[in-house]
Amino acid sequence: MKFHLDTVEIFVPDNLPVEEALARTTHLCIAAHQDDIEIMAAGPILECFQREDKWFTGVVVTDGRGSPRNGIYEKYSDEEMRLVRFKEQRKAAIVGEYAAQIMLDHPSGVAKDGGNTSPVEDIISLLKVTRPQMVFTHNLADKHDTHVAVALRVIAAIRGLAENERPQKLYGCEVWRGLDWMVDRDKTILVLSQQENLQAALLGVYDSQISGGKRYDLASLARRQANATYFESHGVDVATGLSFAMDMTPLLINPDKSPSDLVQEYIHRFAQDVSDRLERMI
Repeated sequence: MKFHLDTVEIFVPDNLPVEEALARTTHLCIAAHQDDIEIMAAGPILECFQREDKWFTGVVVTDGRGSPRNGIYEKYSDEEMRLVRFKEQRKAAIVGEYAAQIMLDHPSGVAKDGGNTSPVEDIISLLKVTRPQMVFTHNLADKHDTHVAVALRVIAAIRGLAENERPQKLYGCEVWRGLDWMVDRDKTILVLSQQENLQAALLGVYDSQISGGKRYDLASLARRQANATYFESHGVDVATGLSFAMDMTPLLINPDKSPSDLVQEYIHRFAQDVSDRLERMI
């Protein structure tokens, strides 16, 4: 593999040779920032945990330099924050028993620059080595610019592969915007009723964010519980935690379909559902 930056890091928790570790990947998550993986991809992490036939690999595209900081981290420089966030991401990879964790280390501005092909080319290199069955990234309706940009780079990278090299599925997950607004038939549902202790541990390693003023741990676990409770209005809860994902696989099947068109289809079905319900009740 060739990457654009010499500072790219590949961390393998069980110390397998890198190529062997990456080749066992079945579920790949490509995220913008350190901790995004653990917020949005708990489903595939748990699915692969303690399995020999399924392996989860995480990829973080940006360097974490611009993260907000408070408390003991208040006076940390951008470089010091980068090192802290890399260390925290490694801790999560150990807790979740990932096949590998890759930090591509691009500045956020590079990820958001559609004219800069470096992140796309790096992701292509990883996809060719990992050959995952499923890829998870940010959903296209997320409200964080860097998240949306990374999702678009992932789509471009997969489209840059030969058809026989592409994953079977591509999902966009919840971080800076939940997906409870989607009509139920459009939601990909990830059940998170088990191993709440592990879910909490995966989120809890990010002390620089949590003690720094953002309770992502509480918010993420609460969203999963809220999704489970509010999913069905006329029945008792069948799960204690749910996460929703947007199926973005149609963008791989039809290269002429734009990401905007796909999102508009989901939004249109939501708007139609609201309109139809109002009309029925008048």
